[in-house]
Amino acid sequence: MNVSARRAPVPLRPGLSEQSGYHSPQVEVEVRLNTNESPLGPPDSWRAQLAAAVADMAFHRYPDRRAWALRRALAAVHGVHPEEVFCANGSNEVLQCLLLAYGGPQRQVAVFEPTYALHRHIAELTGTGVVGAWRTPQFALDLPAVDALLAEADPVITFLCSPNNPTGMAEPPDVVQHVLEGAPGLVVVDEAYGQFSAWGAMDLRRSGASGLERLVVVRTFSKTWAMAACRLGYLVAEPEVVRACELTALPYHLDALTQAAGVLALRHEDDMRERLSLIVEERQRLAGALASLAVESWPSQANFILFRPTQRSAVEVWKDLLDQSVLVRDCSTWPGLPGCLRVTVGTPEENSRFLEALRNSLGDER
Repeated sequence: MNVSARRAPVPLRPGLSEQSGYHSPQVEVEVRLNTNESPLGPPDSWRAQLAAAVADMAFHRYPDRRAWALRRALAAVHGVHPEEVFCANGSNEVLQCLLLAYGGPQRQVAVFEPTYALHRHIAELTGTGVVGAWRTPQFALDLPAVDALLAEADPVITFLCSPNNPTGMAEPPDVVQHVLEGAPGLVVVDEAYGQFSAWGAMDLRRSGASGLERLVVVRTFSKTWAMAACRLGYLVAEPEVVRACELTALPYHLDALTQAAGVLALRHEDDMRERLSLIVEERQRLAGALASLAVESWPSQANFILFRPTQRSAVEVWKDLLDQSVLVRDCSTWPGLPGCLRVTVGTPEENSRFLEALRNSLGDER
């Protein structure tokens, strides 16, 4: 073929070329504390049960399109009906299905910055408009600003992330109820870190409060269930919301292995809670240590802590930690987070390495 005669490639659809993917830089280090994964893997008994399930799996057949066994198991855990549960490849696909169902051109969603970047990113990928308001300087929801935005923008979805990523703060029950009463559309509470918090919107769904028909709670197996590699998330909502998501999900989108892994994980709830208790205990240790150093930090109910060095730049500290083979997340260029870093709670040994490296960077010899 004559190269000079080749046609120009088809241009991207409008608005897509300005997008950038969601990335978490990965480098080879001894202590990786930048992606909010569980520092501990699932129990050996779960691995053995999954291996047995794989040995008997009918790989020549399509998986259960509706993931019914998994939905029944999750419904039993949360005290709801299977028709109120929708499962997908990670909570991000759950969010994508919601936005494909309820978003789109001439529609808007509301976010409150700083918050999880993929709420805005996935909305924009689906052609949905995004309107936002800023949180207070201490990262709480500014309710007058929330009320004004909801009244003016009429969003089809209002996103709350609780505990909020990257700040770590959970929304109090009265705040979620306030937003639920004022929002004109769905209120999607992203509880990727919900089990680390003392309270969650899943509790609100069982309370009989007003507006629950518009409440959607999204969770993931990546964090407390230590299954980030499996990519499994779900929502609990009214059956009509679940049916809407089923309309937008691709056929057989959730493979049989992932479904089996999720069902088996739910049989190991005691192990999950033991792992969760360790992480919460270590989070408290990290928070106490940070309070004695030259950093500003914020209270967290997640498995990470946001902090800001007060005497050196965040980039300098980040590089110092990396030189000591400790990787944390550099949030210093994110909107509303100047000079901030975020550290995932790791194992006790990893957390001690982080604190030692941070003290070295800050010049604290303790």
